[in-house]
Amino acid sequence: MLKLAVLMENTAHTPQFACEHGWSVHVQTPRHRLLFDAGQSPAFLDNARTLGIGLDKADTAVLSHGHYDHSGGLEAFLRINHHAPVYLSRYALEPHYHGQERYIGVSPALSESNRLVFVEDALTLDEELELVSCNALPKRYPMSSAGLTRRAGDNYLPDDFRHEIYLLIHDGKRRVLLSGCSHKGILNIMDWLQPDVLIGGFHLMHEQAEQDNPWLNEVADKLLAYPCQYYTCHCTGLAPYGYLKEIMGDRLRYLAAGQVVEI
Repeated sequence: MLKLAVLMENTAHTPQFACEHGWSVHVQTPRHRLLFDAGQSPAFLDNARTLGIGLDKADTAVLSHGHYDHSGGLEAFLRINHHAPVYLSRYALEPHYHGQERYIGVSPALSESNRLVFVEDALTLDEELELVSCNALPKRYPMSSAGLTRRAGDNYLPDDFRHEIYLLIHDGKRRVLLSGCSHKGILNIMDWLQPDVLIGGFHLMHEQAEQDNPWLNEVADKLLAYPCQYYTCHCTGLAPYGYLKEIMGDRLRYLAAGQVVEI
């Protein structure tokens, strides 16, 4: 059994919790107390205190990818926690933009920390935790950069999201996967890893959900084909979530800031 506490999300479970565009979750496993992503500001720390979670006791932190709305609170976390390593892709500190004007990457100050542990394609931490990028695997389903870019010299290239990693938790016979935004495509991620439980954003927020949408229909059908329970949030978007929920029923649930679930 895993205990999951949502420390930050676009919406709040109850009014006592702060919310902002971002994602942060605390996971308690039999062996670990870990932080997965850190929102866009230190506000997730207030939510953790309200929930009675001492992040100074976290033994592991993971940054899912190099965007501000997942990394913005990491410096504040490092100030209150003096021992947990922060695992992130070796590409996470590259400059990431929306178009060519708006910087959406990690704060350059974070690169000065000696607590960062850079992940190549995969890293097994112990018998419980595994980090994977899936960068070398073929994509069977389309993936869009959605206007997001990375700067290489003077050029702005469509983001291939090589900086995105996923956390696989081995919980007995179950495989529980945590994703930040699933930029490489939620259907590709399921094709590659096929977990028993998936937690994270699906990055569907730009999809039109007011009428019949062939892509959302396909996403729902493909996800239902796997024997997996889904918990989503953040970049899925509330309207696309509602659309998928109508099709997927109890197989899909939404997580808001302040929510605590046992999985």
